[in-house]
Amino acid sequence: MTRIGRLFETLAHERRKGLIAYITAGDPCPERTPALVEALVRGGADLIELGVPFSDPIADGPVIQRAGERALKAGTSIKTVLEIAARIRETSQVPLLLFTYLNPVVRYGLERLAEDAAARGIDGCLLIDASVEEAHDYVAAMHKHGLDTVFLGAPTSTPRRLELVAEFSTGFIYLVSRTGVTGERESLSSQVGPLIEAMRGITKLPLAVGFGVSRPEHAAELGKHVEAVVVGSAFVRLIERNQNNPNLETELEKFARELKNGFA
Repeated sequence: MTRIGRLFETLAHERRKGLIAYITAGDPCPERTPALVEALVRGGADLIELGVPFSDPIADGPVIQRAGERALKAGTSIKTVLEIAARIRETSQVPLLLFTYLNPVVRYGLERLAEDAAARGIDGCLLIDASVEEAHDYVAAMHKHGLDTVFLGAPTSTPRRLELVAEFSTGFIYLVSRTGVTGERESLSSQVGPLIEAMRGITKLPLAVGFGVSRPEHAAELGKHVEAVVVGSAFVRLIERNQNNPNLETELEKFARELKNGFA
């Protein structure tokens, strides 16, 4: 079992909800990412999604797109992100999920990525544009090296697609709360309730909801129905606004704590 699996076992045992934090690795520079992760963990983040910057994202809103551009400009590659993970592992056992698009993985090499990711302390991978119907080779490579495979379920997913997501996911299932790209929203989508209900009917895996989750009240509402929430754009925007602020880590820790307290 990976750190991800152990995390959700602990959350269930302690009757707590998990906060999953996404950041774009290498933003504002690769050297600073480990400290940003430390700040998120101090603030209460239970699992970190390390986003690999990509030049042609299809699911990222403008906030994360700009973060990717900054990270790429700073020289961040998938190899850099794995090196960042290794640095994080020197001092932390927080679960790490590699969040990336298929193109960088194909260029790096699927088998090579699985082996290198496991060696550097990554616990699982989410390929945001990978088709679950054609994921057999990817899943086999990841599982061979003891990595979890997390797939997305969306309001537009067919019942058959949701069944495949349940079949090939390990660790947890990531539910997209709304159609469209990532980004902060004023309110939660009405589409998420039926999606949660549909997934509960076909899997016992923990469920996490992301896309549009950005406020403590969002966490509080979703925490009634799922095991974890995923916050991305709100953290990335805070990094963008404070990238030249020496107190960035303090601000990040504070915001993470506010979100985590939303579960109370």
